[in-house]
Amino acid sequence: MAAVRAAKQALRREIKRRVAALSEDEKQRQSLVVSHKLLRHPKYVSAQRIAVFLSMKDEVCTQEIIKDVFKWGKSCFIPRYESNSSHMDMLRLHSLQDMEALPLTSWNIRQPAEDDNSREEALSEGGVDLILMPGLGFDRSGSRLGRGKGFYDTYLERCIKHPRGKPYTIALAFKEQLCEEIPVDANDVLIDEILYEEDE
Repeated sequence: MAAVRAAKQALRREIKRRVAALSEDEKQRQSLVVSHKLLRHPKYVSAQRIAVFLSMKDEVCTQEIIKDVFKWGKSCFIPRYESNSSHMDMLRLHSLQDMEALPLTSWNIRQPAEDDNSREEALSEGGVDLILMPGLGFDRSGSRLGRGKGFYDTYLERCIKHPRGKPYTIALAFKEQLCEEIPVDANDVLIDEILYEEDE
């Protein structure tokens, strides 16, 4: 366990360095390539209930995807992370205006306030068809390196217990976030598919 933890920490530093070297223009360009791949993806097209992360500076930008979710009248759910645990809920987002009005967290991402109990949690009713996964690093076999809090692994465990079962998971990545192999332990849940800009 300690060896895996140390390997993950070293890899996190390496990937952060690679992504930090990207210009804003390059991140925007790759984000659009990945977004367009997703919007044509059969799993996205058929999904009605989609969980999307609100991207941070070092992640593929999800703005275009969220716009598209609303354009097609799909249900959009976004994470609310609890800062002092690994608990996360996926709460209903009603519109782009709703998103812009959300409070900013200390991590500089928008999420529903802790006392905002008016929103539907995805698993309380119909479950989720598709979860778009953030992460620091990924390998081609579906292993994911998160930020170390375990939010998504814990949430997927809850999904697996839901009557709908485990949703399809797609990670969105910059090419620079791909690794030969991510060290994993028993709690890490594999991702079904990783979308990134492939070299022609």
